[in-house]
Amino acid sequence: MSVSPSDQELIERIRARDQDALALLYDRYARPVYSLALHILHDRRAAEDVVQDAFLTLWQRPETYISERGAFGPWILRVARNRAIDLLRRRSRETFHDDDRGAPFEERIVDPDPEPGDQIWTHTVADRVRAALEELTPAQREVIELAYFRGMTQSQMSAHLDVPLGTIKTRVRTALRRLADILEEVEVWTDVP
Repeated sequence: MSVSPSDQELIERIRARDQDALALLYDRYARPVYSLALHILHDRRAAEDVVQDAFLTLWQRPETYISERGAFGPWILRVARNRAIDLLRRRSRETFHDDDRGAPFEERIVDPDPEPGDQIWTHTVADRVRAALEELTPAQREVIELAYFRGMTQSQMSAHLDVPLGTIKTRVRTALRRLADILEEVEVWTDVP
């Protein structure tokens, strides 16, 4: 029985331009990345593009992932989330529908017709993420919720909370690092069905 290489070993191989290493990481993380993008965009083709773009970013600029800042799983999801939200914002500027006006961001990121496997995966991960969020301080949890569920930038959070931008950046960085540590402890990225 062979032991599969760790994410960090695969990243090192990608830095040495090993395409097989990229394929292994893709096989591990493409499904959760796609699921996240689909939940944000409600568009299968656009979600596929986000997956491709996230892994292309890794291939073209592997140095953007810094292991000291956290585990690879949360990092690739963050890259995909940012790409998907950028795409969503671009679309909303291009075509703004009156019926979307005032709909909270979190209501627009739910897939109206998820696959059964995606539902199981989503619920399992959501339960683990909710539990991890409860371990954050209230200030850390607040900035994560504003960023991920309301789509606010750090500057917008600073204005909304009337807190200096530097403090917001520190809270976000600390909260993300803590979440990555908690989720890695429960192996959220590797033991999901």
